[in-house]
Amino acid sequence: TTTPTHANKGAHIIERANSNMKFTAAILALAFGSAAAAKGKRANAVDLEGRSIKADSKIGQKLMANARKLENADDEVDFTWVANYSLKFQGCHHVSQWNDEADGEDDVRIQTKRLVRFRLCPTDTCSLEDAGGCDSGYGDYIIDMNEFVEAYWQNKMQLQEIDCENNCQDDCENADNQEYCEYDCYADLGMDYCNDENPYEDDAAEEEEEFNVEEYLECAAFDIPEEERRKLEDEEEIEYFLGPYCSDQGGKIYLGVFTDEACTNFANNEDGTFSHLDFYKSVTGKSLPYSEETLIDSSCVTCLEPQDNDDDQDEDEVNEMCEMLYQDSGKCESSLGINYPNENACTYMEGIKIIRNDGTISTLGGKSATMAAFIGVFAISSVLLGVYVYYLKTKLDRAKINLSE
Repeated sequence: TTTPTHANKGAHIIERANSNMKFTAAILALAFGSAAAAKGKRANAVDLEGRSIKADSKIGQKLMANARKLENADDEVDFTWVANYSLKFQGCHHVSQWNDEADGEDDVRIQTKRLVRFRLCPTDTCSLEDAGGCDSGYGDYIIDMNEFVEAYWQNKMQLQEIDCENNCQDDCENADNQEYCEYDCYADLGMDYCNDENPYEDDAAEEEEEFNVEEYLECAAFDIPEEERRKLEDEEEIEYFLGPYCSDQGGKIYLGVFTDEACTNFANNEDGTFSHLDFYKSVTGKSLPYSEETLIDSSCVTCLEPQDNDDDQDEDEVNEMCEMLYQDSGKCESSLGINYPNENACTYMEGIKIIRNDGTISTLGGKSATMAAFIGVFAISSVLLGVYVYYLKTKLDRAKINLSE
């Protein structure tokens, strides 16, 4: 297993300082952040296998533009060690925060901020079955859920494109009907995401628009079908939104329907007998995709960039997904086994306890030692105060004078 080296101590001290500042800013954003706007992208899913995002792709250009490259004596910070690691989703949790942009009567004042915790494990020891991924030589990281989900899915879409290009097309080039040949070939390989249309169905069957999950990787407005909106005209005008959220146990990320642009309040009725998923089905006639299937799986996703990626713009061997997530995340590298670990988020992550039972991950709000001590002192003080009040009451009762005698 190759571990990161730190030949230039000064460069890494600068890197840690900048990373500390960035994570501090991220924590401040938890108090004053606002919901991000959604972006439209194409859909479909496939299990991740470690490849990468091309630097000249749309997401590659975006990630490269956002990447922080720190310079010291004309040298960039070395991220190449990440190529020997694999990303393992650990879980997610949410915190409540003040909505600084709430200026209308109907705006949500307290919104939900969701965070994802992931681990970088040495690729040769990362385990699919182990919920933790690995038990040594790892780093733990925390990042905004929307940023994580978007990068993860953009990488997944890129892998799908590579799969489609490398399979079936050459085999069907000389077929009597290339369209039918490719459709059957992809179906046999379990790569239905490569088939945009079914040539065996008529055009009328293809008119229905497919659900585009990439439009809702961040909270975005949900357009109710026109005929269903007319049925709701008698009711108060309400906007609806779709977006990802953490499951109750924090081990999965689902799509849900909400009534606010921060995706905080579910579109349930007041007594809870009609859920946000019931609402979606009532207006679309279909179940909401990824309402029961998680958007993020628990596989080990290699950070190594493949050799045949044709990515001449990027000299390192780390795919852009891992590079971006590593740079933008809060870090706790105490178990990474390096000389100068970045521990800027260890204290924060210590408050997030992840419990694993038979592969199930749940997040519980942990308490720091200081907070636990404060609660203990407060509890003892309350008991002592109660005893003292009882003592005073008893003493006063004995000292009362019966004026009727």
